[in-house]
Amino acid sequence: MSSSVSPLAPKHVPDMPLIAGVRLATAEAGIRYKNRTDVLLAVMDKGTAVAGVFTKSKCPSAPVEWCRAKLKGGKARALVVNSGNANAFTGKTGRGSTALTAKIAAKAVGCSESEIFLASTGVIGEPLDASKFDGVLGRLAETAEPGDYLAAAKAIMTTDTFPKVATATVKLGKAKVTINGMAKGAGMIAPDMATMLSFIFTDAPIAPAALQALLKAGVEDTFNAVTIDGDTSTSDTLLAFATGAAAEHGAPKISRASDPRLKAFGKAFNQVLANLAEQVARDGEGARKLVEITVEGAKTKASARKIAMSIANSPLVKTAIAGEDANWGRVVMAVGKAGEPADRDKLSISFNGIRVAKSGARDPSYDETQVSEAMKAPEIAIKVSLGLGKGRDRVLTCDLTKEYIAINGDYRS
Repeated sequence: MSSSVSPLAPKHVPDMPLIAGVRLATAEAGIRYKNRTDVLLAVMDKGTAVAGVFTKSKCPSAPVEWCRAKLKGGKARALVVNSGNANAFTGKTGRGSTALTAKIAAKAVGCSESEIFLASTGVIGEPLDASKFDGVLGRLAETAEPGDYLAAAKAIMTTDTFPKVATATVKLGKAKVTINGMAKGAGMIAPDMATMLSFIFTDAPIAPAALQALLKAGVEDTFNAVTIDGDTSTSDTLLAFATGAAAEHGAPKISRASDPRLKAFGKAFNQVLANLAEQVARDGEGARKLVEITVEGAKTKASARKIAMSIANSPLVKTAIAGEDANWGRVVMAVGKAGEPADRDKLSISFNGIRVAKSGARDPSYDETQVSEAMKAPEIAIKVSLGLGKGRDRVLTCDLTKEYIAINGDYRS
């Protein structure tokens, strides 16, 4: 965790309303860090629905495997998250750690181990001593309260420089429902769902299958459209919990994601995901600039996404932005290597609204002074027009600075 906050951090942190049926508590378990909270326990009321999406890495962590198996039950009573140790690439020992953590948590909450969900973040390959949770989770279960989402978000940080939270309130039927979310992530971020740890809570009465469909669709243009360094973590987990408490106030019970009554809720749900995803991009390790890349005129949306990601993951593009250099040649390179349909002589490129290249060559009105000044802004928008079709997509990334190397060069030290 960095001692200085990213200059791209949001200027305003929202007040996070309470959600009926959710209680939170944090503690110092001494997993890796000293003098900071490193474990979060979220306790949910009976009947809470759960949905999740996880990393597609072929080397998933033990907690990811645990959650995938328990997700089939569709119900959750507690979530345990620790920072400092990813419990990944830890073999039989890692699986034993997840089982012991779930056993301790289930006893503390008073539920089945199948209703316990787990997530870990931090160093890969180091055994996790789950015995450190013994006693800690019991105290947390007793002291958990409906409150502090900001403290919860702080407890799951690793190299993050600020806690990431977002909220939305929306009508479901005639009742008001709330959606709260938190996330952590700053490095080892690349879209392959999910690309960090993130947890969403709502009091809406939504069945597990409907919540799962909503979550799976929502990540595509939010968390799956963010990349920091092109590296997908072994631990990526996004879980959503719906307590259903708003049913007592007249919110209709939703069993299908296609239910028209869910339209406004779905929009607000996606806004929370998008807000958290952007905060992850803003906190990219060593980042000084938030970069939005829009590709239009592609053959398809999927083609536009691949080209946008090729640009976003290019170290040459990212270092040029860090150096405040509108080097469109590097963008041309990234478009050309993407393996998608492109015509050099139809290509146009803009930086922060200033067109620098047109029809496969430098724009006739190009002004180096004007563009250089625009590149000093903390937010950079790159727009690429292919002129081939109607496919369009947008992704977020950040620049690549010397600080990224400093952070990752001694991450285990």
